[in-house]
Amino acid sequence: MLLAGLLLLPLAMARGEAPGWRWQLPVWLPPPLVPADNPMSAAKVELGRRLFYDGRLSADGTVACSTCHAQRLAFTDGRAHPIGVTGEAHPRSAMMLANVGYQPVLTWANPLVTRLEHQALLPLFGEAPVEMGLAGQQAEMLARLADDADYPALFAAAFPAGGIDLAGITRALAAFQRALISADAPYDRYRHGGQANAISPAAKRGEALFFSERLECFHCHGGPHFTDSVAHQRKPLAEYGFHNTGLYNLGRYGGYPPGGEGLVEHTGEPRDMGHFRAPSLRNVAVTAPYMHDGSIATLPEVIAHYAAGGRRIRRGPLAGDGARNPWKSPFLPGFRLSQREVTDLVAFLESLTDQGFLTNPAYADPWPAGHPARVRRREVLAATPAPAARQ
Repeated sequence: MLLAGLLLLPLAMARGEAPGWRWQLPVWLPPPLVPADNPMSAAKVELGRRLFYDGRLSADGTVACSTCHAQRLAFTDGRAHPIGVTGEAHPRSAMMLANVGYQPVLTWANPLVTRLEHQALLPLFGEAPVEMGLAGQQAEMLARLADDADYPALFAAAFPAGGIDLAGITRALAAFQRALISADAPYDRYRHGGQANAISPAAKRGEALFFSERLECFHCHGGPHFTDSVAHQRKPLAEYGFHNTGLYNLGRYGGYPPGGEGLVEHTGEPRDMGHFRAPSLRNVAVTAPYMHDGSIATLPEVIAHYAAGGRRIRRGPLAGDGARNPWKSPFLPGFRLSQREVTDLVAFLESLTDQGFLTNPAYADPWPAGHPARVRRREVLAATPAPAARQ
């Protein structure tokens, strides 16, 4: 079942740019919405970049935001389940942050988390699961930053009327994340830049498949961000959707594994079982493993999942036929593809990789080697659960 919504965002979120800030965007991409109480500025983005890469925002210095959101992986971490300071594994995979400022809902399945300023509090202070482990340690963390040689001046430049406080941290982190713009993949140069040879003939055939009614991919992964959740300055009436893709069917009643049931965890509605937000497919070739729990390892395996209309697991505690999940989206009836068509579709998805975004020094770690902000090596970590095998 598809659960979609419309969210009328406050008009106060219309522009939110301070003097000196200009979005670096192609003409076809409107700027994201920005809260009026946290306007964009170059000083704030730079402060947010430093905080994003600072291990001192965790209880023991071993986890920064960048630990689970690495630039070279489009700000994911390559794990099925990220691991926090205590070694606890997160039940959901790290979401990609490219163009996150356009997302009106910010987690896999919680429709109430709609602002980056608020979302930052979850990894910092959350206890289920523990990520950065700062619950009860806010004062100590602020003291560490105040003792740094750089932060007093950086905070003063970003927030002239304030000091080093939690509000400034979350606002700066949010500003940096809104600045993470990916809009120069080969497909962008082909589709919007008039460069006919920017993508291969195989990718062009894959594009036709992707946007065909035969495959239905574009219904949940359409628009400039390849997702059906979007808001921007020309579209203050936000759209968002949560979908069940037939990944599991426990007990033949549509169940999903405990701790990863999706939207139902927040609504209590049985029909919301297994519903998760459709992520953007930009840079998807570098964000494996896939799905909310990292249970599918490669793009061809993802395509096989959708071609089957759901995943069938024959044995073990997760056994069930996802194609028969009663809450599955109607856009997943299944389809047949030749091997060449699978190759073409993968080529199209690979054409969404923006190498400039993955290597842009403006998004990179600013701290020099040996600086106290650098994330310390962790000696003991829980093993990362492997993606569930197709059985």
